[in-house]
Amino acid sequence: MSKFKVSIIGATGYVGAELVRGFVAHPDFEIKDLTSRSFAGKAFSDVYPVFRGVCDIVLSDKDPSEVGKESDLVITALPHGVSSATVPVLLETGVRVIDHSGDFRYKDLATYEKSYKLEHPHPELLEEAVYGLPEFYRDELGTARLVANPGCYPTCSLIALAPFLKNNLIKKDTIIIDAVSGVSGAGRKADLAYAFCEEDDSFKPYGVVGHRHTTEISEKCSFLAGGKSGDITVTFTPHLAPFKRGMLNTIYVRPSEDFKDVSAQTINGIYQDFYKDEQFVRVLPEGTMPDVKAVAGSNYIEVNGVYDADTGMIKLFAAQDNLGKGAALQAIQAANVMFGLPEETGLKDMVRGV
Repeated sequence: MSKFKVSIIGATGYVGAELVRGFVAHPDFEIKDLTSRSFAGKAFSDVYPVFRGVCDIVLSDKDPSEVGKESDLVITALPHGVSSATVPVLLETGVRVIDHSGDFRYKDLATYEKSYKLEHPHPELLEEAVYGLPEFYRDELGTARLVANPGCYPTCSLIALAPFLKNNLIKKDTIIIDAVSGVSGAGRKADLAYAFCEEDDSFKPYGVVGHRHTTEISEKCSFLAGGKSGDITVTFTPHLAPFKRGMLNTIYVRPSEDFKDVSAQTINGIYQDFYKDEQFVRVLPEGTMPDVKAVAGSNYIEVNGVYDADTGMIKLFAAQDNLGKGAALQAIQAANVMFGLPEETGLKDMVRGV
């Protein structure tokens, strides 16, 4: 049986490199084109020497329409504002697309344009695009032409919150999210703020008001709770930590009137029941908290929660790899669903080890 052909536009950023890592070992996909304006003409393994003899494909700067015609699936790892112009060109060729920017993650146009300070050139695609969280949108992904891969912070937050939002177990106006990401979340760029000597031994908040992922989280929380965009607004603060990859979210909420038997045991039981059929969501035993090291290099996300009786607050915790379940490997999970493959194909045994 022939393999599906996948191409990556913007292949030399960290997300692109992680996509290559996932697809080179995938039994049902083969990489067709890898594009990069900065490194066109060089082998991918020249940019990332760890891939020598593994992926020596020569990078190109092909027109997106040409890439689309040669592929069954194109994954774009481009900045917002660039994707919104590139993706429609790809769709015109008939190829299916997974996009990593924020350009197609929203249903509400005004929220997108306010958050990204851009005018969307193809707002009609917002309604069509499927949000690429397989745990919640699996059925829609099966027939999707365009998938908007979720942001890393939203993935970590939504997986943690979903069981409680869907079952009306928390007060929706009390959601506070403190999130921590590794430096790779900033992308692969020469910026003094992300240089080694600047980041080593550093731990700091950033984007403390108006971070774009706040509105993405808020909109998807509204949908998970059964409402419409704008029903829920979360308080979200991201932090940058001096490790390469990983993400830990700590979420504070108050139980609703429907959650009278709240305890660490019942919180864990809700997680266990809600995610019992989800192989990439690992619900930890009661009393065991998530750790970024345990999920680094994988598509797994780990969750757990406790109840603080002294303050009346529920504390929810989730850890993932920001490049894995938070970006590229989740895109491969979605691709498996799109092409009718077992969801765990090429991902189940992908772990970092020590």
